[in-house]
Amino acid sequence: MVSLFIEHIRIKNLLDPQSTYLLGLSGGVDSVALGYLLKEANINFEVAHVNYGLRGEESDGDENFVKNLAEKWGIPFHLKKVDSKIFELRDSSIQMIARDIRYDWFEELIGLRNLQGVLVAHHFEDQIETVFLNLLRGTGIEGLYGMSDRRGKIIRPLLPFHRAEILKFMTSYGYQWREDSSNLKSEYKRNFLRNEVLPLIEAKFPEGINSLDNSFKRIKDTGKAFFYLYDLWKDEFVLHQEGYQMLEYRSFINLPGKHSLLYYWLRDYGFGISDVENILETAENGLSGKVFYTREFTLNVDRERLILGKTDIEWEPVNIERADIRLDLNIGRYDLLHVKGDFEIDKNSENAMLDSDKLSFPLVVRRWEMGDKLVPLGMKSEKKVSDLLIDLKVPLIEKKKVAVLLSGNEVVWVLGYRISDKFKCDSSTKNILYFKKISS
Repeated sequence: MVSLFIEHIRIKNLLDPQSTYLLGLSGGVDSVALGYLLKEANINFEVAHVNYGLRGEESDGDENFVKNLAEKWGIPFHLKKVDSKIFELRDSSIQMIARDIRYDWFEELIGLRNLQGVLVAHHFEDQIETVFLNLLRGTGIEGLYGMSDRRGKIIRPLLPFHRAEILKFMTSYGYQWREDSSNLKSEYKRNFLRNEVLPLIEAKFPEGINSLDNSFKRIKDTGKAFFYLYDLWKDEFVLHQEGYQMLEYRSFINLPGKHSLLYYWLRDYGFGISDVENILETAENGLSGKVFYTREFTLNVDRERLILGKTDIEWEPVNIERADIRLDLNIGRYDLLHVKGDFEIDKNSENAMLDSDKLSFPLVVRRWEMGDKLVPLGMKSEKKVSDLLIDLKVPLIEKKKVAVLLSGNEVVWVLGYRISDKFKCDSSTKNILYFKKISS
């Protein structure tokens, strides 16, 4: 096995003989085997062991065994002792809590010791168990990938090797290890798969485990093809505009696999598969205006598209004094220009030119509210701001960010949409207050 191990880490370029790594060493057969193989391959490493205190004297025995082994190898030994009461204070499973404690400490150690990565002893059967666990949790295609040889600072040099190969290597050299009695208990999910399920598969299908591994590898390759094509689709159809992402219905509504396309677009924004199903159902039924929320993001099912943006943050009204020259809002920044004499009207709805002599200072900018009214430019009668936004087909997600400029109690401007006819510039205007948007 030594030659196969050395060839594997060389071909995969997993370990550098000039670097030093951290080996997570429990004292069990797998991690001890990895330690001996690293020594044979002349790879420099230090040892880290966590004593969780969950098995009393047995846990202390593991600690002493690993410490003595590190001394035998002549390498640095790092120990973390955990108060077992911590497992009673948290909601997660014991295994998940232990894993978090272990990997957080490993990450801390490699930073302090300037090490090049953490070596863990996951092997072939661990890989199969991981994929089964992911399936039972309700995974997507990535869950069928299993573990990788390297992910960030975590390196798994034993993934191709079977448990039987590791045991044969250890016994043939007479190497000792510690047996964790909790591994025999099938109350843990992974142990149940290891002790109960996989032996049944192997008994009924002698090549079943190898066949499963081949199937998972093919699925992984299929997944890579999917994500390649998904990225092309997303780059073409997901449009970015003024802080929003927009996706037209036509780009997905009739495509096979549309659930997956939407899920992988939206998952990084906190949306789950059940959200995606509801979003699709809403879009397919033409229920425009419905909004879906996560902690930080909002998705608006609009008439012909989905609009994704950050959930709006509340802000206080802003006062504008006559002498002010800049207006900073969370929806944009404006220069306030004071213009006299002849002028050419700026018809861009992002900007506003107002007759300054008709305004009462201080002006106020705030969010629009139900009941707000104005006389839109070119009209003679009042119109509710809510009706104006409906007429302009402003999506709900954008309505929540609409602001109004007030002079006294009158709406002067619905920012970005319409000014009031009462405050427009005309032939009698002498002084102009010009709001010119300079950034979104």
